[in-house]
Amino acid sequence: MHVLRPLALAGLRALPMSGAVFADDRGPTADERARIEAALKADGFTSWGEIELDDGRVWEVDDAIHSDGREYDLELDPATYAITDRDLD
Repeated sequence: MHVLRPLALAGLRALPMSGAVFADDRGPTADERARIEAALKADGFTSWGEIELDDGRVWEVDDAIHSDGREYDLELDPATYAITDRDLD
């Protein structure tokens, strides 16, 4: 039983760190949203779902509908707002 106590305490100490992994996920500011939406429209997208900055490294856009009728999940560069990846949904 004494062996389990140190393991349990070690697990509790790790909990605060696990939340930090998600701390950088956030939605766009009004200016960022305007730039992202302009980039999406310029590339032929007509509507989209959630927009989120993932881990401070890439904008993710869910369920983006292109003018060709197909639905994509997109990634955009946070500095240039260029679409860097598109996955057919």
